[in-house]
Amino acid sequence: MGRNPVVEALRADIPATALYVQAKADADDRWREALKIAVGRGLPLMEVAKSELDRMTDGGVHQGLVLTVPEYEYSDAQDLETGSLVVALDGVTDPRNLGALVRSAAAFGADGIVIPTRRSVGVTASAWKASAGALSRIPVAQVTNMTRALEAFKKAGFTVIGLAADADVALGNLDPEIMAGPVVIVVGAEGAGLSRLVGQTCDWRVG
Repeated sequence: MGRNPVVEALRADIPATALYVQAKADADDRWREALKIAVGRGLPLMEVAKSELDRMTDGGVHQGLVLTVPEYEYSDAQDLETGSLVVALDGVTDPRNLGALVRSAAAFGADGIVIPTRRSVGVTASAWKASAGALSRIPVAQVTNMTRALEAFKKAGFTVIGLAADADVALGNLDPEIMAGPVVIVVGAEGAGLSRLVGQTCDWRVG
């Protein structure tokens, strides 16, 4: 939902089943581009009242555009081991924070995101919107055990760096060679930060 996320998703050619547009909504460049791409792909266009879009999005800010897509398909964490920058999220529970972190990770050229299957938010409509379309450009992998996943990255040659407010080392003081190699940046949960086992698994804890 939302004009930027819908346009970005359509540009990325992600699987979609229909584009719902609000009747009598104000058109802008994003609106017109969304309709043009959808028509070019042969997607069904459904013109509906604002109240219907409100119902579909559970009252979310849709800006008159809603794209329906199949359930999100998560990537395999092992597929990310060929990259050089991975961001792991240790228990982030707010979908808006997930979307914002994905957006930042994509801007910095990350190869993927890793999230746990439990005690963590997954890829939802709210996360899609908050990512401003970045979720269409960067893969997200779910793992059953974050500690084991980080150990696997370490065996694959990655340095695991956890972000912690109480760390003794400043990120800017790390040896540049460490940051030049393949790294996993671990971001902790809102408020609680890194869990104990994840923190112990990190090669470095920096603030």
